[in-house]
Amino acid sequence: MDRQKKFFSAEDVLFEITRSSDDEFEESEDSDDEGDMLEDGKDDPILYRHQVESSDEEWHPSTSQPAEKRCKLSDSSRSALAVLDLNRPVKGRGKKSSRKTKSLPAVSPSTPKEKWNCSTDEDITPPPAVFRPFRTPGPQLILTASYTVLQLFQLFISTSMLQTIVQNTNAYGTLQQKEQKQWQNISLNDLYAYLSLVIFMGLVKVPSLMDYWRKSNIFHIPFPAQVMSSRKFYTISSALHLSDPKVDAENNNKKGTAAYDRLCKIKPMYQELRDACKNFFHPFQNIAIDERMVASKARNGLKQYMKAKPTKWGYKLFVLADSLCAYTWDFFVYEGKSPAAPIPQNKGLSYESVMALVDEKMLGTGNRLFVDNFYTSPTLFRDLLKKNIWACGTIRSNRIGYPKTGMNKLLKKAPRGTHRWLREGDLLFVEWKDTREVQMCSTIHRGSGGSVVKRKVKGGNGQWETLDVPVPDCVAEYNRCMGGVDVSDALIGYYSVSHKTRKWYRTFFYHFVDIAIVNAFILQRQMACMKNQKPLTQKQFRERLVEELTVLVRADVPSSPPSHKDETRHLPGNFASDSTKGRRECRICSKKTPVFCKTCSTPLCFQPKRDCCAVWHHQH
Repeated sequence: MDRQKKFFSAEDVLFEITRSSDDEFEESEDSDDEGDMLEDGKDDPILYRHQVESSDEEWHPSTSQPAEKRCKLSDSSRSALAVLDLNRPVKGRGKKSSRKTKSLPAVSPSTPKEKWNCSTDEDITPPPAVFRPFRTPGPQLILTASYTVLQLFQLFISTSMLQTIVQNTNAYGTLQQKEQKQWQNISLNDLYAYLSLVIFMGLVKVPSLMDYWRKSNIFHIPFPAQVMSSRKFYTISSALHLSDPKVDAENNNKKGTAAYDRLCKIKPMYQELRDACKNFFHPFQNIAIDERMVASKARNGLKQYMKAKPTKWGYKLFVLADSLCAYTWDFFVYEGKSPAAPIPQNKGLSYESVMALVDEKMLGTGNRLFVDNFYTSPTLFRDLLKKNIWACGTIRSNRIGYPKTGMNKLLKKAPRGTHRWLREGDLLFVEWKDTREVQMCSTIHRGSGGSVVKRKVKGGNGQWETLDVPVPDCVAEYNRCMGGVDVSDALIGYYSVSHKTRKWYRTFFYHFVDIAIVNAFILQRQMACMKNQKPLTQKQFRERLVEELTVLVRADVPSSPPSHKDETRHLPGNFASDSTKGRRECRICSKKTPVFCKTCSTPLCFQPKRDCCAVWHHQH
């Protein structure tokens, strides 16, 4: 009953009041004839009210008929109409009355109406996005040259970057050294060996790190022991540091002030990697912006929670990726509500994050940006259009500027594939019915027309059948181009090098290595396609990268003392008088041994079941 009464006029509400009052109003003799309240001879009041409820336009009280033709009021009722304020809420007189009548706003005949158009109504064609990139889209490399996998990787993780990490790691290790065990400085070669093992561990998964160095008859992986001992690997992992410890100490003194930098410990690698991502590739016309979560449960103020993401706890990155090849072109780490945050919170995080990533001076003009409903707003799309950047994305119906007439129940009752549109200048709003309602906003597409998509629907006989469902152009293109960041996340997740660590900045180190590998892999694939060659898969790319890093390490390792082949006698000796002291790693099997060759000065096993001494002298 209440649902039907919301379509009555103000006089109708007063008519209902007259029926419930015995003191001031008289009941009309013809009040049960509801046909007098309908216009144009509509006899069925229930059907008429349903038609009004399903209408796309706002309902306005009719003023063409006088009140006497709708209901017959007594003289006392007519006098009451003159003194009652129609805009005030009317309360029931009885104590048991639970009916509440809201105030009825006065509707001006000149109020503009927003009319939604159906899919068959013709829409204007918006001006096309003329693409004028700042550079030629694609890899910014010498297209005629041939690059090895290691050379592509070093475009992002350069030698200078690794040298800085080596210096900072040695400085941090010296500060953290214990009295019993002094820190031994690592070299650039050691860090390359460490990287090769980290990438290898992303390809070959085992339950624990120590399993990579196990010497078991049924479980044995020889590669890690050939590159680095487990003790050295753990030592580098525990001392890995990206920033200068002195700079960290100065920054800690500024904690609590606006000058405090929450990303100080990752800044050297963070800034250089961002610049490298933008220097060696230029996006094509379609780009996408989305969030990326780096998994972590560390107790750190940078950690965020996002229940809609597969990775719910971790550090949040805002990423701009190419929609065609999923190349990560730019990104930044979300610092939270910090006074030193690079994004001012004057127009909201979603608006400012897009503006921080979209640099028209480096991108050029005519790009088409695709975002999800966290970012989409009419204000953002209009401001992007001023920069000659077109945009499309899903939108939340409670956004400021979204047409309020779209908030009705017509679309919920409509069949699958129904869509309607509304244009406000350069902005197009589209509502489409799939399994649920989808709201879109675009400055690229037309509202009319569209294509079809395949959907599986269970028929009345219980069998699944494929149907062609109409879909607007903006929805179809959004589904094609929005997945740039998601594809990049998937490529990273397949063979991620991430390790558990108690230091938050080391989590970013592993993620930055993943970004560098995936971007280098995409460059390799783009270059191969330009030359009509078969590109490597990501697994093959990572395997070859591990091999080339290992060759680089072994080529730079100082050669061992020359073996005197002219010497006929190779006598074994002991490092100490006790076989449990002074043991070193065997050059062949990497196990601890107290024996070494006096002629070669090489630690080697000399046991009945493990005669590495004979194997070594046979090879050398």
